[in-house]
Formats: sequence, C-alpha cells, structure tokens
Amino acid sequence: MGRVLLAKPRGYCAGVDRAVVTVEKALELYGSPVYVRKQIVHNLHVVKTLEAKGAIFVEETEEVPEGATVVFSAHGVAPTVHEEASARQLRTIDATCPLVSKVHHEARRFAREDYDILLIGHEGHEEVVGTTGQAPDRIHLVDGPEDAAGVKVRDPERVAFLSQTTLSVDETMTTVDALRERFPHLQGPPNSDICYATQNRQVAVKEIAEKVELLIVVGSRNSSNSVRLVEVALDAGVPASYLVDDSTEVEEAWLDGIQTVGVTSGASVPEELVIGVMAWLAERGFGDVEEVTSADEHLLFALPPELRRDIRAKEREAAAS
Repeated sequence: MGRVLLAKPRGYCAGVDRAVVTVEKALELYGSPVYVRKQIVHNLHVVKTLEAKGAIFVEETEEVPEGATVVFSAHGVAPTVHEEASARQLRTIDATCPLVSKVHHEARRFAREDYDILLIGHEGHEEVVGTTGQAPDRIHLVDGPEDAAGVKVRDPERVAFLSQTTLSVDETMTTVDALRERFPHLQGPPNSDICYATQNRQVAVKEIAEKVELLIVVGSRNSSNSVRLVEVALDAGVPASYLVDDSTEVEEAWLDGIQTVGVTSGASVPEELVIGVMAWLAERGFGDVEEVTSADEHLLFALPPELRRDIRAKEREAAAS
C-alpha cells in the first residue's frame, strides 16, 4: 500500500475565494450576463464553472457592451483600464486581491517620492501589467536575478523594489540580494509583497519534500503560484514533481517504484480537484493518507465595497416590500 502526504495549507486563498464569490454574487444580483475581464483567477475549472452560471470572460474592456457590468480579476488592473470602463459607462466591480492592491499603493507612493521602482516579476503576467500601470514611467521589470545587472536607473540612491505576489520566496530574495549589490541604498516595501498564501503553500511543500519521491501539484499552467510549487519541490530535493489540472492528467508511469506521493494545490484551485486526484491515487493503491499541516489560515477578505453596497440596497428593497 502506497502512502500519500497531503500538504496543508493548499488550495483557495482569501483573495481567490473573494474573487470567485464576487462573480457569483454579481450574477445573483444583476443577472446574466456579467462580464469578467481576463480570467477571474488562473484556474480553468473555476472559469468553466462560472461560464456555466452566466459569466462571460473577455480579454479587454472594449469587448464589454456599453452600460454592462464588468468584474476586474483578482490580479488587478492599471488605472487606464478603470478609465476605459468609465468611458464605456460600465458598472465596474473591482475584485483585485487586497494584497495586490497593497503593491499598487506602494508603487504609487514610491513614484510620488521620485524613486525608480524595480518590479520583480514575470513579463506579461496580468499582475505585473496591472502594477506597472500604476507608475509606468518609473517601473522597470526585473525577471529574476540575471536581470539585475542590466537595470538602468536615474539615481542609484533613489531605487526601490516591489515584487509580484505569487513568486518563490527564495528566488525573490536571491534577486533582491543581486539588486542590493548594485544598489546598496535599495529601499523595499514595509512588509514582503509575497502573498501569505503563496509563502504558506511553499513552506508546506518544503515540509514534506524529504519524505516523498513524487509531488503532484494540482493547478493550471498559467497559475504562477502553482508553477512555483513545482519548482520549490524540485529545489527542495523531491525527485519528480508535476503540475496537473485534475486527475485526468496524472500518469500511471509516475507511480513506478514510488512508495510515498505528496499532493498539494495552488491558491486558485477548488478542493474538489484535489479530492479527485486523491481518489485516483487510492484506486491505484495509495490509500494511506496523512495530512501534514505547516500553518493554519483564517484570513477572510470582505467583498468589494461597490458589490456590498448594491447587496444592502437590494436587501432594503426586499424588506420594504
């Protein structure tokens, strides 16, 4: 009988939960269709489930009919996107994760104080695009420690760094160290920009790394934090680690000669997908399951204020009638 070590925490973080519930509540409140700019969170199953309920996903604001309702994804948007939505008279609901909003605030603050801002992150990722849009004339993207050598700034004494929230903690610190060698006066945010859930899921993987020969990470390929979990596992010495959207992508050959499998999931993954992988493993003799807890998460984020306002107004109407 094979053994499974199930990492905890795993799956939905507070920001993802808030974003998904935001779309569901908007559909209840305003009716279908509700438009969503970009994937609300980076998970194919979540997107398909919301589409089945009446959400329509678009790439750009210009695809949303004038006067319609649009939800901005958890990854955040640039101020120009809000301006475009206003010009089209859209009802906007901003589901940006509050931890991403914190990075936006820091970017605007450093820009006001005339710093060059080195944003550690992956080019083209929606969160990076949204953060860059907060201060486009001041932000320089640094995609890993090897980029540190080529950064050009106006004044080496007025340089600050920020980071994408879903990166590997270890890799980000390596990049910061490389930047600090070039810019000894480098400023940073008051608290790490790496999201608590990203950190916790990486720590949980490290906790089980020495005890497993294979780690299966449930998550979509465009999910930065899920991809990082595979990298963290390999860096921590796990012989093999794979990213799967669901149980249909797990391969029998991976289990050859394996005694202990680790399982975790990215921060935008519904628990039902993990349950599906666990059932698949149990059918193949891996039914001895131990959950390994490295942290307890209790954080909850309130729904976007514009949505809460409209929910309260509807409740008052219902009470009055």
